[in-house]
Amino acid sequence: MSYGQLCAALAAGRLVIVDGGTGTDIQTRGGGMNDDIWCAEANFTHPEVVQAVHEGYIAAGAELIVSNTYPTSPLLFDHLGRFDDVARYDARAAELARAAVAASGRQVPVAGSFSVMRPVADDGHQTRLDVVWPEAEARRLMAAKAAGQVAAGVDFILMEMMRETTYSVWGTEAAMATDLPVWVGIAAERLDGRLCGYSRPNEPLEPVIEALAALRPEAIVVMHTAPNDVTEVLELVKRHWDGPLGAAPEAGYFRMPDWVFDAAITPEVLVEFSERWVEAGVTILGGCCGTGPAHIAALHSRWAA
Repeated sequence: MSYGQLCAALAAGRLVIVDGGTGTDIQTRGGGMNDDIWCAEANFTHPEVVQAVHEGYIAAGAELIVSNTYPTSPLLFDHLGRFDDVARYDARAAELARAAVAASGRQVPVAGSFSVMRPVADDGHQTRLDVVWPEAEARRLMAAKAAGQVAAGVDFILMEMMRETTYSVWGTEAAMATDLPVWVGIAAERLDGRLCGYSRPNEPLEPVIEALAALRPEAIVVMHTAPNDVTEVLELVKRHWDGPLGAAPEAGYFRMPDWVFDAAITPEVLVEFSERWVEAGVTILGGCCGTGPAHIAALHSRWAA
């Protein structure tokens, strides 16, 4: 279906199945992981793997796919002195996603992933919160990233792992200043018993949700969040949001440049969780890091109309 048809399905209350983790499936299939930019280099070094990931999700029943541009964060690439590469990487990623759609013979919208990922600390997991940008400079970088997604020809922009009231809000505002539709993916983590923005101990989650919901994107998805926490996060989102709502949990954890699958969940367990989320009002279901085509196929089998 086209992006417009997908939105019409959501407006009618039909459940939509999206894809799973892109970067982690690239890793599983042997795509090169880079110490600085994670799976972004695979767009050029392993294009056949990136395209195969998208094709695998479409074959599993995904009704939209997300380009391999999460790690092409304007902040990360600027820190590395490579900001001028962002648009080129994003264009290549969109090209591979569209090639997968063409190969499938189906009409599947392509979302351009837009993150505000910053450099990762030496532990390979936590964000380096000491690396900061003045607001005006951050907004300039993000506006350029958003313009690059438009030029790449994606159907809409997916803000992935939004988790603070500064960079995440500024990035979402930059995306919404384009002519493209925007979805927001909120990532949460339980730290010392409190729900916070993922890897953001000083960002209590509800103010983050409130700030992002106030921007009125077309959908909000709870993503890259432990399955056991998703239901509680959904309830927080519903205090501030009455539009289309989604759930795409993670399964495992990150140690740059690889995803560690020790805490992986089976497709059957993900379907069990999805029962609770649909009951809570979710109409968009998929997965994030650590999930793969088998998870999406299981969700499709359970929920496809």
